[in-house]
Amino acid sequence: MTLERSDIEAAAQRVGPHLRRTPVLRLPAGEAGGLGLDYPVALKLEALQVTGSFKPRGAFNRILAAATLPADREAGVIAASGGNHGVAVAHAARALGLRAEIFVPEATPEAKRALIEGHGARLVVGGRDYQAAFEACQARAAETGALLVHAYDQEEVVAGAGTLARELEAEAPDLTHVLVAVGGGGLLGGMLAWYAESGVEVIAVEPSNCPTLTCAMLAGKPMPAPVGGIAADSLGARRLGGIAFALAARHLSRGVVVADSAIAEAQRRLWHACRVVAEPGGATALAALISGAWTPPEGAQVGVVICGANADPGSAVAAWPAA
Repeated sequence: MTLERSDIEAAAQRVGPHLRRTPVLRLPAGEAGGLGLDYPVALKLEALQVTGSFKPRGAFNRILAAATLPADREAGVIAASGGNHGVAVAHAARALGLRAEIFVPEATPEAKRALIEGHGARLVVGGRDYQAAFEACQARAAETGALLVHAYDQEEVVAGAGTLARELEAEAPDLTHVLVAVGGGGLLGGMLAWYAESGVEVIAVEPSNCPTLTCAMLAGKPMPAPVGGIAADSLGARRLGGIAFALAARHLSRGVVVADSAIAEAQRRLWHACRVVAEPGGATALAALISGAWTPPEGAQVGVVICGANADPGSAVAAWPAA
């Protein structure tokens, strides 16, 4: 199946009642100087979405698009996640009156574990990394019959993520380039599917310690990639999803990688210039601009997706002293 704009339109109708329409913060060149930029930028503050990330878009769409029978409602839903997806699935399940069971790797921060449990889900630590947690999740789903909500590689999940691009186009129709962080590729796939025929160039940004896209593009197919660094809990998929790879192979303008130090600096600047708290994964796309990993061409109108905020605000802000 080829993901189309019509799939994203249908997803928007399903998920709209359950989500916030997150704002776009327009920074003219003078204000963008606080981020270290000398050109205007538009920040899509998806960090302000319910549960603190873009993930509920895909979670709600996957669950609402399923043909759920009474027996399925009893089994509920199940997911594996580094954190944000698990929080989103737990939230969506509770909102829809379903049980949820979430498998997380050992590296999932305590703050995200607490959020998952706070939404009423059963939390299971399923192994050393996301892949191990996912395999344990698959086995449990086969046992219980629960609806599996994949973190990034199901058509309904990617279409749900694409509703972010639909919103952004409506709010900022003048954009020529949009930067988005990449982990497993669900958000990237949704952005590419929406913007494919629009002329807007999508720039994919990934941490150098989690280069799923780079490994896939070099090999010509999704391949295992290293997982590590400060953004691993949100962008630490072992390999790029097949849906995202197919879309990237056709429509991606460019992919760049950024160092952990650039991600941390992007977090710091977001806080001091805009009073926006972003987790490392949420600041990764902006890191490409402040580090110079990607420089917009003259006259470009640049948008950046700030896709997650599930950092501990107290400890995070304390770690970002003023310059």
